[in-house]
Amino acid sequence: MTSETFLIAMTALVGLIVCAAAALRGWQGWLTLKTRELETHHRPEIEGGVGSGMARIEIADLKERIRKLEAIAAGVDL
Repeated sequence: MTSETFLIAMTALVGLIVCAAAALRGWQGWLTLKTRELETHHRPEIEGGVGSGMARIEIADLKERIRKLEAIAAGVDL
């Protein structure tokens, strides 16, 4: 009876160690993936994947459009 209990306990312990090792390996892989993502995306980008120079141009264009729309709403001729 004691031998069976010991065998079950050891099997459960080995299973727990295998699961913990697999989880640790997966965690390390996830951290490596996130590190690589951070290294490749160090520049701010907008939707199309363009760099910061194009982003500033697009923001300026959007501000100009907003200004024109506000003028139209106010009834001012441009």
